[in-house]
Amino acid sequence: SVDCSFSRGVCDWKQDTDDDFDWNPADRDRGDGYYMAVPAFVGHKNDMGRLKLLLTDLKPKSSYCLIFSYRLAGEKVGRLRVFLANKKTAPVWEESKGKDEKWRTGKIEIFQGAETTNSVTFESERGKGKTGEIGVDNVILIFGLCPED
Repeated sequence: SVDCSFSRGVCDWKQDTDDDFDWNPADRDRGDGYYMAVPAFVGHKNDMGRLKLLLTDLKPKSSYCLIFSYRLAGEKVGRLRVFLANKKTAPVWEESKGKDEKWRTGKIEIFQGAETTNSVTFESERGKGKTGEIGVDNVILIFGLCPED
């Protein structure tokens, strides 16, 4: 498994240069490391910020599970989407509002065919809200199918 949490800094994360704003590190409440966040007031409505995780050495014809923590905090904060490099047109995961401000867990199955996925992109779309943030943390890639809860 590959641990791409932001406190460790071992994975190859890249800010997209063609988007409207960057994701930035934010300190965790308990002071144990940090996560990546986009505050609600950054940019204009419908502006996008993309953070890409470059993946290397994924085996063809294999299954992987991408597990991550996310939070959409605030009224009308926007959307969080996840794209796989080989399926650029449609997101494989999307969330548009949080029931509360708690961190939740997202899981995405990545099935490798002959062509392997070489990146995962977390895309934040700015909403109408003025407060809150969209956050991502604890990004882990494990070999095999996603575990049941």
